[in-house]
Amino acid sequence: MSRYVADQSVADQFLPRRGILLVILFAVAGLVVAGACGGSDPPPGRLTFYFDRSGSSPIYVADSHGSLTYLTANLPLDSYPIWSPDGKRVAFYALREGDRDIYIAEADGSGVANLTNDDAEDAFAVWSPDGKRIAFYTDRDGNGEVYVMDADGSHPVRLTDSPSVDLPSGWSPDGKRIAFVSFRDGNPEIYAMNADGSGETRLTDNPGNDLSPAWSPDGSRIAFVSDRDGNGEIYVMNADGSRPVNLSVRPLADGSPVWSPTGDRIAFVSHRDANGEVYVIDVTYSYLTRVTQVSREDESPAWSPDGTRLAFASNRDFNSEIYIANADGSAQTRLTNDRAPDRAPAWSPDGTRIAFESFREGENEVFVVNADGSGLTNLSAGR
Repeated sequence: MSRYVADQSVADQFLPRRGILLVILFAVAGLVVAGACGGSDPPPGRLTFYFDRSGSSPIYVADSHGSLTYLTANLPLDSYPIWSPDGKRVAFYALREGDRDIYIAEADGSGVANLTNDDAEDAFAVWSPDGKRIAFYTDRDGNGEVYVMDADGSHPVRLTDSPSVDLPSGWSPDGKRIAFVSFRDGNPEIYAMNADGSGETRLTDNPGNDLSPAWSPDGSRIAFVSDRDGNGEIYVMNADGSRPVNLSVRPLADGSPVWSPTGDRIAFVSHRDANGEVYVIDVTYSYLTRVTQVSREDESPAWSPDGTRLAFASNRDFNSEIYIANADGSAQTRLTNDRAPDRAPAWSPDGTRIAFESFREGENEVFVVNADGSGLTNLSAGR
């Protein structure tokens, strides 16, 4: 992962032209303690949050006193592909005419449409389980909030209203609740609310930083990342915030938790081996499986819909590419092969295709490829 030192000179380089800071700390982001990945260390007391699903790993930084620094104007142009539940469409955000908007495209690259089309920063679409609505981040009211709109972009409704930044994470499997991360308490905490914005509930209440909430497939639990024990660890709590349990318990950072489709395992990225590797942990028995074993960075694990395989990004060949492996680490196969970096794999619901980000055509764009590496399609080309 690339990294930026958290000092004011760097922050100044990334201030958006409009003066509104787009915080890139999303639910799937991993939490990494500054200095854990090598390279020059940020100032003492800083924490660095890596956003695993972007091509340039934008950073949000908080110091030990809760002071926030946003270093986020350099988002990739087209990013964060998310499949619709029926597997027919892909939502992503794209930078056009000075701001980012939410776009949608058919899986064959046709029918590209701008869903938000305003002068604000709109990003991070999250589909409802029935595919009828999309939750997203926007600063159109002068502050980052969670909105929801119909899947065609109509009827946008503001769900959160706080003086600080709120970021959507994901819908509960029954579509009744939305989890989000909020900075309203001076540090990142996890909240949930009804799908209409009512019934806001604070799920974590800790001086540490709580991030990356992910609903279990049955909706009874939420996995998340927290540094409350001194470094980023994978936690699981009940959906009401009760009984948080540290699953990973290691002195080096763990992040990017992703539930298996059956809900019995969680894939995550760990730096316990001095570089990012993909692991799988059994939620009940804490049995640990190391999926990748290379001396380069592996990141962004994504489960196949049948739970037998994992897609992930790796720079083991000195350039980030998309790989597939069995969940036990066997049969690792390189899916993409291009001189430009490929990142952020996302399986289609039927397991036949994978969406990802790539810089192969001169700028970061969203592509879809068959699970055997054939049929490469640029979804951004028709925007």
